[in-house]
Amino acid sequence: MTRKNYYVAAALMAALFSTQAQEAGKTFVAKQTPMTEAQMQRWSHLDMEKDSIPGMSVDRAYNELIKGKPGQKVIVAVIDSGVDIEHPDLKSVIWTNPKEIAGNGIDDDKNGYIDDIHGWNFLGASNDENLELVRMLKKPDDGSEEYKNALAEYEQKSNEAKQGKQQMDFITKADKTMQEFLKKDTYTVDDLKTVTSTDAAVNQSKMVMTQVLTRAGANFRELFKEQINYVNEMVEYNLNKDFDGRKVVGDNPEDLNDKNYGNNTVYAPDKEDSLHGTHVAGIIAQVRSNGLGGDGVANGQVAIMSVRAVPNGDEYDKDIALAIRYAVDNGAKVINGSFGKDYSPHKEWVWDAIKYAESKDVLFVHAAGNDSKNIDNEPNFPTDSKDKKTELANNVITIGALNYEYGDALVADFSNYGKLNVDVFAPGVKIYATTPNNTYKYEQGTSMAAPNAAGVAALVRSYYPQLKAGQVKEILMKSGTPISIGVTAGEEGQKMQFTDISVSGKIINAYQALKMADGMVNKAPKGKPAAPKKKK
Repeated sequence: MTRKNYYVAAALMAALFSTQAQEAGKTFVAKQTPMTEAQMQRWSHLDMEKDSIPGMSVDRAYNELIKGKPGQKVIVAVIDSGVDIEHPDLKSVIWTNPKEIAGNGIDDDKNGYIDDIHGWNFLGASNDENLELVRMLKKPDDGSEEYKNALAEYEQKSNEAKQGKQQMDFITKADKTMQEFLKKDTYTVDDLKTVTSTDAAVNQSKMVMTQVLTRAGANFRELFKEQINYVNEMVEYNLNKDFDGRKVVGDNPEDLNDKNYGNNTVYAPDKEDSLHGTHVAGIIAQVRSNGLGGDGVANGQVAIMSVRAVPNGDEYDKDIALAIRYAVDNGAKVINGSFGKDYSPHKEWVWDAIKYAESKDVLFVHAAGNDSKNIDNEPNFPTDSKDKKTELANNVITIGALNYEYGDALVADFSNYGKLNVDVFAPGVKIYATTPNNTYKYEQGTSMAAPNAAGVAALVRSYYPQLKAGQVKEILMKSGTPISIGVTAGEEGQKMQFTDISVSGKIINAYQALKMADGMVNKAPKGKPAAPKKKK
């Protein structure tokens, strides 16, 4: 999925003004003071009504509904870049295959995967990969419109990446020049003001770094590090037609029946390359109230199955299809898919896997994507529809990302949206969770919103296992907090009504979801989940 640097300063305008709106008979008021660090680390668990923060009411659900009540264990599969299963805040909630004997080199459960104790790694030792459009362009031109679009997009992305790399290299060189001139590693704008030289390179570097420090502050190196890595990876791997990351895997990615590949190490060779998946797993399940890091949405009720299938680049349709089937066949009841791409040459393989998951009553929670686009009109795979109108299955729920400020900026500026193809929104900006090697970090994206939703889905499935996947999807959408204010969304920062950017017009609410689930199980007649229907 695409990445953007987006960290909003703490509620500056909210300190001066409050935003109010009448919604379903309630008045919501934006928080009037900046959040504390403790609040920021768990804002997604807080409550719009009680805390004036657009969280999912997770704490309220625990305190008022399920405190002290044991739930049924739910296996949640994290199809991602891998999970650091040795992280102290995760190791107690990692799924262990009860049918497999560790380390004996035998496929004890005869599922085709030897010693798959905690999941499976479909990428093996591979990590870096091309974008799908690059893989398409390596094949002969078939004259299709899709091929032409891929070529045009490749040229645009290549130019942007090369320009970005030049800019980063230019700033890095200017920074080094100033360090050497000032004879200090760290310097300020005031230090730069003292620089006088007849050397044109020194004066140019002074001008560049004065602008950088003025805009980005003293920690500019930390802020630029991610961007430098991003553009380097785009140039060297993602957009490089001469690079083939798949050759170390050893399979034929064009053959779905070639399944004998990968290994049982469920994180990347360098654990840091499993940061994304470890963070996703933490949002769902890091241990609550243990004095370490953040809290998971559903830690005591879930077991995390790590299925590594998402590289640094675009995932292969084959890997995703087989990963979904692996998760289903090994007992997952919720699958989190924090990945996506614009091209999908074997989309049918993924559709078939999603329908297989539906037949086995498994909910698939998918991130809406981070391109600030309307996915009713633009591509974002995998989808649950061929025509963006009619669902292929009723077990897919697509999640957009929320910011922590109630008001005009409620929707994360990177989040995709769509009245027909985004189902509901969940917190996705500045989410605090586990990262590899015993660390924690704030991350952002619809990649973070999806596991927040998946955690709530797991809670519902834990306490109300009678409910089917389609019913859980319905609950998450219908029980959410209704929002009827205007917001800014889209690449151009358009003004829209929140009710017009998703099917439900709501944000996920764990407290209300559990109450609705209880009503469906204990008060309403038991029935079958709705059949696939047309999107409204």
